[in-house]
Amino acid sequence: MPSFLPRSLMAAAALAATLALGACRESGADKPFEISGRLFEFNYRLGIATYVVTLNPLRPMGEGQVAEVDFENPAGGPPLLVTQKIWPKMRHITLTSPPLSCVVKDKPYAVAIRIKDKDGTVLQKLDTTLVSTQDQSDLPDAPLVTGSRYELNPALAGHPDGRLPGARKPACPKVG
Repeated sequence: MPSFLPRSLMAAAALAATLALGACRESGADKPFEISGRLFEFNYRLGIATYVVTLNPLRPMGEGQVAEVDFENPAGGPPLLVTQKIWPKMRHITLTSPPLSCVVKDKPYAVAIRIKDKDGTVLQKLDTTLVSTQDQSDLPDAPLVTGSRYELNPALAGHPDGRLPGARKPACPKVG
């Protein structure tokens, strides 16, 4: 019987420690959203790159809420502003930038998100960074396909890799 007592005491201590740690953890109940995903999407068929950030609601969403997002512009200049309505019944919110140019591998890019209510009051601010695992130069110079039936782009005839001789490249800022 003496060996039973230390085991039960150890189990009780472990349970108490687990409960204490759980109580100290921030519940996020006062925050409407959390960032659940972030990535660069390279669409080779269309020849474009975009930022994609996904938000998960932590509580019911109100009518008329919007997400305002400032995506750092890899080509330089002011951030790319996207305003998107938040639909209350959505299970997650996907925020996508317009097509980008000048994305550089391993460089962090800033994204600032503001959640606003129907009156324009900021309910939450979320800041994050995205890092691409590849350069924009990996994309073809023009879309590989066109139309709703994904027909081969006639402009790329004879260039199956999507590289056009003499294609105009964007003037990208120097990294380094």
